[in-house]
Amino acid sequence: MATLTGSRSIDAAETLDAARRVVIKIGSALLVDAASGALRRGWLEGLAADVAALKAQGKDVLLVSSGSIALGRRILGLPQRNDRLDESQAAASVGQIRLAQSYQEVLAAHGLTAAQVLVTLEDTEDRRRYLNTRATLRTLLGLGTVPIINENDTVATDEIRYGDNDRLAAQIASLSGADVLVLLSDIDGLYTANPREDAGAAHIPLVEAITPEIEGMAGGTGSAGAKGGMKTKIMAAQVAMRAGCMMAITIGDVDRPLSALRAGQSATWFRGLSDPKAARKQWISAMKPKGRIAIDAGAARALRDGKSLLPAGVTDVSGWFERGDPVEIAGPDGVVLTLGLAAYDADEASAIMGLRSQDIAARLGHPGRAALVHRDDMAI
Repeated sequence: MATLTGSRSIDAAETLDAARRVVIKIGSALLVDAASGALRRGWLEGLAADVAALKAQGKDVLLVSSGSIALGRRILGLPQRNDRLDESQAAASVGQIRLAQSYQEVLAAHGLTAAQVLVTLEDTEDRRRYLNTRATLRTLLGLGTVPIINENDTVATDEIRYGDNDRLAAQIASLSGADVLVLLSDIDGLYTANPREDAGAAHIPLVEAITPEIEGMAGGTGSAGAKGGMKTKIMAAQVAMRAGCMMAITIGDVDRPLSALRAGQSATWFRGLSDPKAARKQWISAMKPKGRIAIDAGAARALRDGKSLLPAGVTDVSGWFERGDPVEIAGPDGVVLTLGLAAYDADEASAIMGLRSQDIAARLGHPGRAALVHRDDMAI
């Protein structure tokens, strides 16, 4: 049910302080001036200062950013409002360079490194691509970078598009195990009706379940140049909540929007149904295994201590599975210890079992991942 204004809400400062990983979604209307098509550099510098403040607290930050098409259209002299796919893809290829450069410059001013990650819908729906994306983001975050993620508009066609970055941001929050997702918008959250049309519309500060009533409150698209509306934000909330991620919709067009949210700026919060780690483990544990990996006593102890499964501790591989498929992991007594997503297919797993990680490349003929099953991909 929805909790209305005047009822309990979420303490934004407390929620952000407790978060280990934060995803922020930035729409085109915030980054690009609608009239001129120029980058709003001052606003972006304020966002970078907010990101730097979060990083200074030891948090991982990922940005899901629109804006490449709008920037590219200005550079190429194309009209801002045009639905031709070929022109949009051409504009994206030009705008992505400018967008990445702008993020690199404003983040570098705070000693931060930007990384560009371009994805399509297929990258999060196909399990192998999902794992590749997850592994890349995990490595980038481990190296201290700020990933800037956008849909790969230069190659995506309608059937493999998200079409809006609200849902993409929710998928990135889910696969990265984020604790908080913030959708920076042109509205401060969900209302019982469209506040631009109904003066009696009431703001909803907290949503704890997506009900038909909540879905019915969503309207159409928002600002000019934006593809997402409240409907896509509610769809994003469903993904985030299932992944155990708190999600906020709040006004983005203010100086330092994350600081404003922390200070009490109006927002609608959607409460995660559990925590990200528990949600992911529950998702993995519900899968049907396609194979089995037997391990020795040392590897079993390592798993209980929260370590990844390395090939050196594997004694047998059975069944047929592709990379990303669920497999049982059994101890030396044959008892299944956990279920996990394999980082190699069955043939490769058989070839490298018993090997030290540094010997994998020589056996396979190409570089491989150190873990056969990463600890983040186990239901233990």
